[in-house]
Amino acid sequence: MTTRSRKRGKVRPRAAPRGRSPGLDLGDAFEALPVAAALLHGDRVARANEAFARALGLEARACAGRRIHELLPPDGAADAAGGEKARSGWRSRLPGVTARVDVRALAGAAGKPASVIVLSLRADEADTAQSRALLELSRDLAQARAEEEIASALSRALEVLFPGRAFGVRLVDAKTLALTTLYARGRLRPAGAGPVRLRRAAVRREGLSEAALEAGGVQLVEEDESLFEDCERVVAVPVSVGGNLYGVVNLEYVAKCPGDPVADEPILLQVANQAALGVRNLRSIEELTFLKTYLEELIENANALIVVTNRDREVLVFNRGLSRLTGIGRDQALGADLLSLLPEGERDKVRKVLERSLEGEAVTNFETRLALRGGGEAQVVVNTAAIAGHTGEVEGVIAIGQDMTALRAMEERAEHYQRLAAFGRLAAGIVHELNNPLVAIVTYSESLLDRHRTGGLDPADLEKLRRIREAGERIQRFSRDLIAYARPSADKPESVDLVALLEQAARMCDPVLKEAKARIRLELLPVPRIQGARASLLQVFVNLITNAAQAMKTEGGSVTLGLDAREDRVVASVKDDGAGMAEDVKARVFEPFFTTKQGGRGTGLGLSIVQGIVARHGGTIEVQSAPGAGSTFVVALPTTPGSGN
Repeated sequence: MTTRSRKRGKVRPRAAPRGRSPGLDLGDAFEALPVAAALLHGDRVARANEAFARALGLEARACAGRRIHELLPPDGAADAAGGEKARSGWRSRLPGVTARVDVRALAGAAGKPASVIVLSLRADEADTAQSRALLELSRDLAQARAEEEIASALSRALEVLFPGRAFGVRLVDAKTLALTTLYARGRLRPAGAGPVRLRRAAVRREGLSEAALEAGGVQLVEEDESLFEDCERVVAVPVSVGGNLYGVVNLEYVAKCPGDPVADEPILLQVANQAALGVRNLRSIEELTFLKTYLEELIENANALIVVTNRDREVLVFNRGLSRLTGIGRDQALGADLLSLLPEGERDKVRKVLERSLEGEAVTNFETRLALRGGGEAQVVVNTAAIAGHTGEVEGVIAIGQDMTALRAMEERAEHYQRLAAFGRLAAGIVHELNNPLVAIVTYSESLLDRHRTGGLDPADLEKLRRIREAGERIQRFSRDLIAYARPSADKPESVDLVALLEQAARMCDPVLKEAKARIRLELLPVPRIQGARASLLQVFVNLITNAAQAMKTEGGSVTLGLDAREDRVVASVKDDGAGMAEDVKARVFEPFFTTKQGGRGTGLGLSIVQGIVARHGGTIEVQSAPGAGSTFVVALPTTPGSGN
């Protein structure tokens, strides 16, 4: 501070001390200090800077000459009692604002005691009003379930921490930066609800992207702009965390309002940071809630059968599609053991599939049956997948299926019609096959009758009776095979001996083989029995043998039936030495309605149906062929029920 001598006439400034710049005025520097400070002579204010005056809501000249204890009365009995503590500082209270007064002694002139005081509007450690307000804010933000609750909690904290100030809380969408919530205490200017404005320095301090903010419509300015009428000073801080802007908090001061933007900004930043965390957490919860609800609705209304179980097979999700199909209510299904909702014959298969899924294996195209409340069963195809928890451990299984009952019924009808069509194609050979034993029966029967009329039977007639019996048994066996083949299939799984089944297929195809003058070779090794629909599997091999016989290019060809076991599968093959197939024909051989037979001899459905039957049994069918090299159809079927993927 420059000391001036009072003399009549001109006032001459004292010469600047050595080492001090002549142009430097310490008084001006004191006035510009951002800290609220005042000089005292004794107990009266000699000079106060602008920050000090603003904090008290007075003009600077109105402070001069006033007793300091009148301006800043001690708050509390201990401070009022004086003593060493009071001489070094005390607590005071402006209108609604807790303040701290720190005193430092100076060397006074003319023996008068002098000192400088620094005023802080932030509560010191002894006063916990600020910490209580921040703690309450933190608690309210944690419990908030809507943006309006966050804005209300923020306003309560601002009222406690910054009484007498106007404030505005604006929350924005972090992605679009569009205004979502506005809460204001004070009279807004007409443009107060307009675009969000932020000071560039504040944006840079928080590490926000200026380009992204401007692209979202935020206006970046050099100085904070007021939202409220009659406010002279303003400080605005962004509500941001993690590089995302969630809003802006404005703190504004009318004339003679206590407080100072520079002193208030650190606490305001602390409040804004807490609010940013609260908004981010709320938005995250809202997004998770929306996603959870969306997924629940998607699962509940999906055009699929969806069930979720935990590791103990307890049902956690049982969607509406399953309830409609089975007639089992959702409330009844939840918490129940999934196996208890299945027919007894399916429980062991489903249990093994769930165990595989819990080990992390995805099981696809698994066929099973569901019991219906009104009686009967539904056929379903299911895909399963493991569900991992937040630790990465498998916690359950989700199964998504489709009701295949109607489709399977249509397929069974198509298979039945195809069998009847094949039966019709074999009709001429069947008549011939039945004619031979019938001729023998008739001839030997007439001979025996003649012998009986003329004098009795001799020992040679026993051979005739044996041949009659063999012919009858042959007709009976052939007729039984034809009836079983033509009868609609129940498609119920049973234990099947593939060796016996292939031998039966060869017998049934004997007429068409004789028509093609082809011989059949059986290379059937013992293999494990499999689970399957016997009539459907028989249809597979009758169809393949018939096609092989019809593929013969010359008389005297051969058809070879092979059977072998490979690991957990049995492999059956039907090989012919016919004309073979070109690559383009081989690529389409399993397509529905594709046929190379002329004159309406084929519908093109035979091999397509064969492929469907094999797939339903969890197996595969492949063809190996080349022009002039014949064809081989290879069928692989699982030996373990439900082992197909």
